Formats: sequence, C-alpha cells, structure tokens
Amino acid sequence: MSADEIERLIRGALDTGIWSEQQVEDLLGHAAPLTVNVGVSGRHVHLSQEDLEALFGAGYELTPIKELSQPGQFAAKETVTLVGPKGVIERVRVLGPVRPSTQVEVLRGDTFKLGVPACVRMSGKLEGTPGITLAGPHGTVALPQGVIVAARHIHMTCDEAAKRGLHDGQVVSIAFGGERGGRLDNVVVRANNTSALDCHIDTEEANAFGIKNGSVVEIIK
Repeated sequence: MSADEIERLIRGALDTGIWSEQQVEDLLGHAAPLTVNVGVSGRHVHLSQEDLEALFGAGYELTPIKELSQPGQFAAKETVTLVGPKGVIERVRVLGPVRPSTQVEVLRGDTFKLGVPACVRMSGKLEGTPGITLAGPHGTVALPQGVIVAARHIHMTCDEAAKRGLHDGQVVSIAFGGERGGRLDNVVVRANNTSALDCHIDTEEANAFGIKNGSVVEIIK
C-alpha cells in the first residue's frame, strides 16, 4: 500500500469520527486537510404555499421527483417562468417543501437577461432584494422582493463544525486541484443540527473551475 493510500485511509477515519483531528495529525506528522464534497446548484425557486396556489391552483401540493442532499428537501416536477423587465427564463425548477416566503435563486448571468440587479445573499436574507414576476399554469405572482444570487456556503451539523474547528457563520475558502483548479473565498459555514455535510456553489462557479457534483474540495480557514 502506498503512502498516499495510507494517508487517505487515515483521513477517512477523521471524517467518520473514528479518530480525532489531533490523532490524525499525530499519525501523519501534519494537520489533515479539511475536505468536503461539492453540490452544484442551478437556478431554482422556493415557493410559499400562498404563491404555490396562485401559480398552480387552490390546494395544490408539490410533486417530488428527486431527493436533494439536505434532509427533507426535494426537486419537484413543477416549473415556473421568470419574467423580468428585460427578459424571460422558462422552465425554472421548483424545490420543496414550501417555505414561509418565496425565494428565487438565479445565476449572475441570469440577472443580465432578466434585467434585475445581482444581489448576492444567503438563503432567507431577502430584505432589499429585487422582485420579479413568476408565471405558472394557473396564474402569475408579482414578487416585490426575493431574487438572489446565492452566496456560496457549506452545510454541516454543529458537531461536524466543532470537530473541524469551525462555527456557524464563519467565512472560509475552498481550494481544489485539477486542470482548472483554484480557490474560492467568502464561503459561509452554515452549521445546524438539521444539515447534511455538503458545499454548495452554483453552476457558473463550478463550470469556471471544472468542478462537478461530488468533487472534493479543501476547506481553508
């Protein structure tokens, strides 16, 4: 077995909680890098129940077609059309379950086509964001706010954060190798006890660096 293979096994023991970070560091002679898998996100919409019914009909419920990385979340069969001051984007996927407030997550390039400002925010931080019109098979909804370019972030539980010496709200960087390898800064740690470990970046960021779903990146404090 090669030295690299042995090191991968030791690092795996850290990820599964068999050994502590200090034990791994003692075995390797250096600190084990903090790594996380990447989930790549495209444009999508989270709907409130009120807006879901306005777009699809009274009493309507979303139809799950695929589970997502975060517990209880899913991609739905339903899609909507985004109608901005300058353009339209059709067949934008709705994600479930419903939320208290509708949120539209787009790519930075989409904002030019739609004619709305590019407002980089964490999910749920909607105050002061631009609005847009949503069109569905049953009707339309004019949102006064809610359009964001999602800030890159890492989901993890509080225990996983503590094990890695991280905390909720901490801003870190991620680094990755490969032909177009590089580093992304301003990655926010989102630690709570309902999360599954996953780093979320959007498709523009992933395409620029040749990253795919499941790629492994290093967390830099």
